[in-house]
Amino acid sequence: MKRRLVIGITGASGAAFGISALRALASTDIETHLVVSKAAARTIAEETDLSLDDVRAMADVAHNNLDIGASIASGSFRTLGMLVAPCSVKSASEIAWGITSSLLSRAADVTLKERRRLVLMFRETPLHSGHLRTLTQLDSAGAIVMPPVPALYSKPQSVQELIDHSVGRALDLLGIDVGLVRRWKDDDDY
Repeated sequence: MKRRLVIGITGASGAAFGISALRALASTDIETHLVVSKAAARTIAEETDLSLDDVRAMADVAHNNLDIGASIASGSFRTLGMLVAPCSVKSASEIAWGITSSLLSRAADVTLKERRRLVLMFRETPLHSGHLRTLTQLDSAGAIVMPPVPALYSKPQSVQELIDHSVGRALDLLGIDVGLVRRWKDDDDY
């Protein structure tokens, strides 16, 4: 089986997380399938120096979020799972409650129904009870909710190091090690 990973980028602040994942996976044998929400296109423009086309070009395959007939919308299209980085409250809610109004939410729903790993880098704070119920529902459905919380023990020297470490940990949850994580007690530098 070809090793494939679906990457979703939603409109929450933190488009750099999805971009970091695409960059990290570019030198691997993993075929990346990207889907970007409409709101994410704006976030990419606001938060980065990249165009949407630049980000789409980083993936092996870029899908239109309106194309619910794309390969990643089918359970017969085998993947390692899906990473949504970042994951907005809107997208998390759609995924949690099975509202598959876009390719991104449909691909996530397929990932769950096929019992594949779905890692959501949830980007919202503070949380109200509706958010918490959504996160509990996601966990019950089999998703892994992983807010990108910085690991300061690695003594990061830049924002990019913080981003890369969080992305590396998210990819760890999918069984993929791309060398982004400086692991606790792996060396004597701590």
